[in-house]
Amino acid sequence: MDILTHGLLGGTLAQSCSNKSETRDAATVGFIAALLADADALIQSSTDPLLTLEYHRQFTHSLIFIPVGALLVALVLWLAFKILKRPLGFRRIYLYAFLGCATSGFLDACTSYGTHLLWPFTGERIAWSIVPIFDPLFSLALGAAMLVGLRWRKTLPARIGLLLAAAYLSLGWFQHQRAEDAIRATALLRGHATEKLTVKPTMGNLLLWRSIYRSGDIYYVDAVRVGMGEAGRIYPGTTVRAFDPLRDLPTLSTSSVLYRDIRRFDFFSSGYLALHPEDPGLLGDVRYAMLPTSIRPLWGIRLDLQRAEIHAPFEASRRMSRQEIEQFIGMLRGAD
Repeated sequence: MDILTHGLLGGTLAQSCSNKSETRDAATVGFIAALLADADALIQSSTDPLLTLEYHRQFTHSLIFIPVGALLVALVLWLAFKILKRPLGFRRIYLYAFLGCATSGFLDACTSYGTHLLWPFTGERIAWSIVPIFDPLFSLALGAAMLVGLRWRKTLPARIGLLLAAAYLSLGWFQHQRAEDAIRATALLRGHATEKLTVKPTMGNLLLWRSIYRSGDIYYVDAVRVGMGEAGRIYPGTTVRAFDPLRDLPTLSTSSVLYRDIRRFDFFSSGYLALHPEDPGLLGDVRYAMLPTSIRPLWGIRLDLQRAEIHAPFEASRRMSRQEIEQFIGMLRGAD
């Protein structure tokens, strides 16, 4: 999720386990510790654009990294507290840092991006897809709880905030199941066998979901609205042919740098690859688009067969026309 929400969850959890005299220090330590995992974004290469994708949400987000990350944060903050003459001891700082670090991988696994939660024991990218990457309601509940706890110097508001956050994630799981059931029923009515299926919430809400499933060599993209007390409303989207390097790039050598980059991007995208409908030189990640019914990918890699021995450039586009914004709002509201 976004970095602010990470800090809020880490700070709230640490604050909920503190005593009255340490609520502020605990929240500070937990907030900072929860941000450490996203330091993996600093792993970059000027010649290899995909390097940052490989390491983002990798070892720093794993369960095994939690005690190590907590120790790093605790050492730095213990020295800072010494300088500031704060009474908090190293053991208490480490406890709050541990709690803050423990939230990062779990929270990111709740989104659809994919997190190496069990690294290095498995290379699987875990993505439960029960909450958007940015969700203001989730962040607001945590922020309000932590601020009230800081003002009152009590742990009860933080604990209430955590209960609300857990309830919200549970609601996300419930909505995910409803959306998946609705799209499976739709695929069945279409006569499609769903070989692989992904359902993920759209930005900032748990009402409107993006669905991508593969039948044969075609990806079918739809939007699903699952309002309270109603069956899933399907907004039919568009289709795109799944990418096949042997068919689509028959002259590309399998020993080339470009081919290896395609395989790396395929792993990152969980196999959901297709050529951009308006730009066949761009290989896109079908899972993500600004409009939930669109096949215009949010990001992809540039395919240049004339430069097959150079790493493929990574490109992202977040443009959204006024008409698409109106379409999104209409689907979110449940319009026909």
